Amino acid sequence: MCLAAHWQLRSWLRAQPTAKVHHVAYVGFAGRLSEMTGTDPVNPATRAFKQGLRDLGYLEGQNVLIEWRSGEGNLERLPQIMRELISLDVDVIVSGNQPVTQAAHAATRTIPIVMTTDGTPIELGYVQSLARPGGNITGLKFQVGWDIHAKRLQLLKELLPTMERPAWLFGPETPSQLTKYVEGVGQQLGLTLVLSEHAAKDYSGAFALLARERPDVLLLAPGSSSYNNRGLIVEFAAQSRLPAMYWSREFVDASGLVSYGADLSDLHRRAARYVDKVLKGAKPADLPIEQPNKFQLVVNLKTAKALGLTVPRLLLVRADEVIE
Repeated sequence: MCLAAHWQLRSWLRAQPTAKVHHVAYVGFAGRLSEMTGTDPVNPATRAFKQGLRDLGYLEGQNVLIEWRSGEGNLERLPQIMRELISLDVDVIVSGNQPVTQAAHAATRTIPIVMTTDGTPIELGYVQSLARPGGNITGLKFQVGWDIHAKRLQLLKELLPTMERPAWLFGPETPSQLTKYVEGVGQQLGLTLVLSEHAAKDYSGAFALLARERPDVLLLAPGSSSYNNRGLIVEFAAQSRLPAMYWSREFVDASGLVSYGADLSDLHRRAARYVDKVLKGAKPADLPIEQPNKFQLVVNLKTAKALGLTVPRLLLVRADEVIE
């Protein structure tokens, strides 16, 4: 929406006598705007966020105006987006992931910021503690700790006991400390990691490296770029006959092999509650940051069969969902 049209719509909404119109911004890093917006967004996470707002009585275009923005995979776009949102005097900024939180934190210390899937807010200095964040940032932490990646490697080892060279596919939004941690875990398990970094929008180089190195399995780093390119990644894994462990069930819904991680849709629904509290006057500094309370192990037996894999019975018993 151009600025002129935005101001016209905003003026009209605020002129309506029925209710106060709140002004909310949702910013993603790599998502396509066409998938984030609309009455029923294609993106499951933003669809859950919008539903969460509706459940709380916020109807877009009636009593809430939502500014949808995306960095489109370009980190350099995020500061510009934040300057624009500050000029629009939004009531709250909802951060789709860690790079967005970093940009918002650098841009403002006054506008409330609600995280949906941030990874390490304490380590990166956004907040003082989970119980009392301080400052203007609160919301949800995407992972309890980096040990979840160790769990994913262990699950892969259980699925494929002969694996020796797992690949770690990561992107520009992946903290370098996380890659070092995963390397260390791999060494403890007697594994040699194949590191393959993709560009924000281009996976060709990373895929070419994996094709040359021929790792045993694929472990995917979390991030909005991989989430929004999950179809491409799953297709590559299938064509390469590469068993893959993903960090979100949406990859398995797209015919990926197995995933273990937090429920992204649940986190986004819960983020809507934080927005509600902030709009009603709560201070982010006083709102404890919540961690995931729902982790899912999802296995796709159709994909396992296509790869010629037999999933161990004990793994299937522990799975929260098995797609047959």
